[in-house]
Amino acid sequence: MGRTLSLALAVVFIFGAVAAIMLKVMPAPLKDSDYLIIGSVATMVSLLLLFVLLNATSGKASSVFFKRRKKGP
Repeated sequence: MGRTLSLALAVVFIFGAVAAIMLKVMPAPLKDSDYLIIGSVATMVSLLLLFVLLNATSGKASSVFFKRRKKGP
């Protein structure tokens, strides 16, 4: 429960931080499409961070994408 809560809080914090940074970086007259881009980038970064953190803390980091086959008889 503690690990899940801390991961969720980290992802929410990173989402807010990336959105705030993007709001400061984008040029002044923001249109609706600019807000869409800011939200999309913040979501992508948050999900990437969640993927990395889950792989780092799962203990199975070496076999994330590949599984070894058992040797046949």
